[in-house]
Amino acid sequence: MTTDVQIPGISSPVPTGVFIGGSWRDASSGATFDVLDPADETVLATVADGTTDDVTAAVDAAHAALPGFAATPPRQRGEMLRRAFEAMTARADEFALLMTRENGKATADAKAELTYAAEFFRWFAEEAVRIDGDYRVAPAGGTRTIVTRQPVGVCLLVTPWNFPAAMLTRKLGPAIAAGCTVVVKPAEDTPLTALLLAQVLAEAGVPDGVVNIVPTLNAKDVVATAMADPRLRKISFTGSTEVGKILLKQAADQVLVSSMELGGNAPFVVCDDADLDAAVDGAMLAKMRNGGEACTAANRFYVQSSVADAFAEKLAARMGAVQVGRGDDEGVGLGPLVNEETVAKVDRIVQATVEAGARVVTGGTRPSGPGFFYPPTVLVDVPAGSAAVVEETFGPVAPIATFSDDAEVLELANSTPFGLVAYVFTQDLARGLRLSEALEFGMVGVNRGVVSDPAAPFGGVKQSGLGREGAHEGLAEYLSTKYVSFPL
Repeated sequence: MTTDVQIPGISSPVPTGVFIGGSWRDASSGATFDVLDPADETVLATVADGTTDDVTAAVDAAHAALPGFAATPPRQRGEMLRRAFEAMTARADEFALLMTRENGKATADAKAELTYAAEFFRWFAEEAVRIDGDYRVAPAGGTRTIVTRQPVGVCLLVTPWNFPAAMLTRKLGPAIAAGCTVVVKPAEDTPLTALLLAQVLAEAGVPDGVVNIVPTLNAKDVVATAMADPRLRKISFTGSTEVGKILLKQAADQVLVSSMELGGNAPFVVCDDADLDAAVDGAMLAKMRNGGEACTAANRFYVQSSVADAFAEKLAARMGAVQVGRGDDEGVGLGPLVNEETVAKVDRIVQATVEAGARVVTGGTRPSGPGFFYPPTVLVDVPAGSAAVVEETFGPVAPIATFSDDAEVLELANSTPFGLVAYVFTQDLARGLRLSEALEFGMVGVNRGVVSDPAAPFGGVKQSGLGREGAHEGLAEYLSTKYVSFPL
């Protein structure tokens, strides 16, 4: 039996059930699972463990709600999103605290995520009324062509644990704006934020059945059941490339529209003409945002040889000064990582890279005691092909290697199957443009350490995914094009 949980610092109880057709309920099996506080490994809440029957019921509800919601005037759908934006903003501190408690991230990161997450609702509130179409005269002259955009239909949204609010609103915003209905499978480590968001959307006037949430430990079977349902028309997934490939194979069986935001291995390039202080500022953002648990995190640092020592010294001083502790403690800049699996992976990558010949400048040793903590770590003399260069670390580790010229750094940066984001620091505008065009990535930040923006198309190339989220392109992912021809 699941009951709402009262978390200190949050004014109203947080739901812990399955949310289907506008109602909170227990899982059909009655099973539950625990959500841990990663700072001390204590149980934060007990949540309904949804089943394949529950996800089928969620698809039932979404399918039943689709005709009415698709016919809802765009302005009304936009106003729902606008009200949800205002509610999230009004409760910013509570949402931030909840994310800190279930994810571990520092309060500053949680507040920044909340601002970013809410902005997707405001952006797509405005986009809802800008869904376009076309009217054309046929070249032969005898007919007219009307092109309209219609909602794709019922969508499955599978979200990760690292940004439990933003990765969901980035999908929910355009889905609601387009007139789609959805089933959400949130990450098992951080389901509470999604459940609270469902409550906010219901209060904002989103009709019953439009948004359904099924938390579960059995993600494999629950997601597969939804994807095999012929009423589902789209899947949007954010997560690892490994899982994304499996889902794409499953999507082929139903020919589902697929949006995939997958793994990254972002290079951070510092040229010899860069402003080093600005580059270090950018590195702190690109590496330490969300504790390094971000697909956009700088994963490999390539610094031109003549400035490599100076850059490493400055970065190590900044990272070494970051206070580590509970995310909601005063002054803490780095909280725990999300779970044991993640912190163990980070430690394994660091130790393997050191064994390969890298040298630790700061950090590099997992502390003892409870919680999933890992210190900010800078490695230098990092060999090509070592673990920290090849794998996506997903933690507060900055491995630094050197390069001699632009041709070499482009070869190094592009030598990966991933292509989500890259960063370049140079004071030569032409050089920055040349490098950004030659880098095989979907996004490039030139002299800045953050590229994410609700008004910009977010997404990668190669094995980093398909499709785009945010901007007008993000709305198009939830629309299908219909062409009507008629004679005069």
